[in-house]
Amino acid sequence: MGTTGRAQGQGQGEAAQDSSEANGPSVHGRSFVRRAFAGLRLTFTSGAAGAAVAALVVGVILERVPVFLSGGGVLILLVLIGFVAGRRPSGPAEAPVTRTALARIEDLRATSGESADVPVTFRLTVAPEPEDGRPAYRVKIDEHINLVDIPAYRPRGIAVVEYRPDEPWEVRIVTRPTPEWSRRAEEAEIDSAPESTLVENPGPSEGTWCVLVLVTFLAGAALVVLLFRGELFTREDDAAPSPKQPSVTSSASASVSVSRTFTTSTTISGHSSSLLVLGRMRETVTELAERAGTSDVTAITVQERRMEIRGDSARPPGETFHVQMLPYELFPALVREARTTLGVRTPKGWRIDVTPDPGTGPGTGPRIRVTVTGEEGTAHLDADATARIVDRRPVEKR
Repeated sequence: MGTTGRAQGQGQGEAAQDSSEANGPSVHGRSFVRRAFAGLRLTFTSGAAGAAVAALVVGVILERVPVFLSGGGVLILLVLIGFVAGRRPSGPAEAPVTRTALARIEDLRATSGESADVPVTFRLTVAPEPEDGRPAYRVKIDEHINLVDIPAYRPRGIAVVEYRPDEPWEVRIVTRPTPEWSRRAEEAEIDSAPESTLVENPGPSEGTWCVLVLVTFLAGAALVVLLFRGELFTREDDAAPSPKQPSVTSSASASVSVSRTFTTSTTISGHSSSLLVLGRMRETVTELAERAGTSDVTAITVQERRMEIRGDSARPPGETFHVQMLPYELFPALVREARTTLGVRTPKGWRIDVTPDPGTGPGTGPRIRVTVTGEEGTAHLDADATARIVDRRPVEKR
């Protein structure tokens, strides 16, 4: 019989081996391509879903209607695609081709179960028919066997199985074979295949797919959050200041309504507090402008732990400037440049003065002057409204 494995002639065995070696690469190649496309489709879908959900949340927090509508539109589109794909008829696609064969039970192990069907792990040697063009091979499968049928399966026994030629690791035990296959199973003798012939599913496991979905979902959400990180973090800082921020003491003075001038200052204190910390200057000047009731000022003075703004409501717009127009994020670099390149070897203090440029007339933007003092003397560095250095006045050599 063709299912008795080693009882067949040597010529048939060699022919089956050659046919298997010829068909094996193409079968595994098609399986790999299908899994690759499935992985790419799943990665794109989960990433897009994560980005859409994040866009919904960001749109609500920032009150940005376009962002909210974009996230909602993408999410609805993904749901519709999934719904249509689920209801689309399968079409003329053929069902997977299966083959019936005999298999030698090398080992089996049952685990406890609460129902009549018990999960059993089988290690089998599957012996395909010679016309299938594949030699005997080993496989490990999990089956649910009824308690009544378990005694029929024992090590070194013969079972009837079904397998897929294109995916030989997909093997299923036939618990109710036909009389013909039952007779052949009783008469067959199958030798054990070597352990080297064990075939396994080359694709990722279900746990791997779940991890892939989670990672790509979070990556898509993180991408949207990073795109709006500036607005999100700024709003968080403005809405809920951290208790770990340094304490702030403020002093404000305003003249009577006849002079229409104001001066508002803030001094920060605390561990490692400095206005050179990234973002601290802009945050502080915004707070001072709110206290003064206007963002148009005539001068700004910044020191290590103190900031002061001055203004005069009687000044024309060309002689004032808006506090938010300055590149405060570049001021620390100007201070570092002044302390290291102007000849002050041991700087003891620094100051930034921002005033309207008196030399070129109104409308040209404010002038930024960084002053550094030390044992060697005083040095200056001037920059324009974009923090581009336009003049240096190093310490005079003695």
